[in-house]
Amino acid sequence: MELQAAVRGRRSIRKFRPEPIPGNVLEELLEIARWAPSWGNTQPWELYVITGEPLEAFRKANVASMAGGEPLRNDVPMPEKWPEPMKLRYMNVGKSVVTSLGLKREDKEGRHRHQLNMGALFGAPCLLVATVPRDVLVEYAMLDVGLFLQTLTLAAYDRGLGTCIMASSIHYADLLRRHGSIPGDRRIIMGAALGYPETEAPINRFERQRAALTDFVKWVR
Repeated sequence: MELQAAVRGRRSIRKFRPEPIPGNVLEELLEIARWAPSWGNTQPWELYVITGEPLEAFRKANVASMAGGEPLRNDVPMPEKWPEPMKLRYMNVGKSVVTSLGLKREDKEGRHRHQLNMGALFGAPCLLVATVPRDVLVEYAMLDVGLFLQTLTLAAYDRGLGTCIMASSIHYADLLRRHGSIPGDRRIIMGAALGYPETEAPINRFERQRAALTDFVKWVR
């Protein structure tokens, strides 16, 4: 697959098929992703690949915490405010998601089910959790983790797999440590669901939007 096709074609998958990913395929993806760039070649990431029974245990616990309205326990705080243009983009993609599910604005129960489905990782058979050591400068390390995850998601798409980088997978860091065997000296940065996509599901097919170049590019000549 050409790079441009991968960049333009890759999308967040919100409904996965249940079949597991062969171990050799996972290793191939990680072998590619380890060549992602990082500041000064520091490669600060440490990745936890959670599947099988540990993933199912985490999935159930994560959904239960969300359903119970428990306060978030992220290692990295969630943003509380966004500038208006970014907030609008966020709201628009949310609208596209619920519309693809046929949910009306007044359907609070349906929207709640969707939120819990997020907590269940959309049925993905694998969760990748990116962490960094607690004693590194987190701002630089988070940039490097983003580069790693971008590389991994493009490699996954090239092999017919789908991904969804999900804040809802790391809201309860203590649950991830318990079920993913992640030590306390590692800061949990982000999780990504991985699996084979339900390609015909409307939630995986709605039209996506991106900002125009004029919205974010400033030419200095």
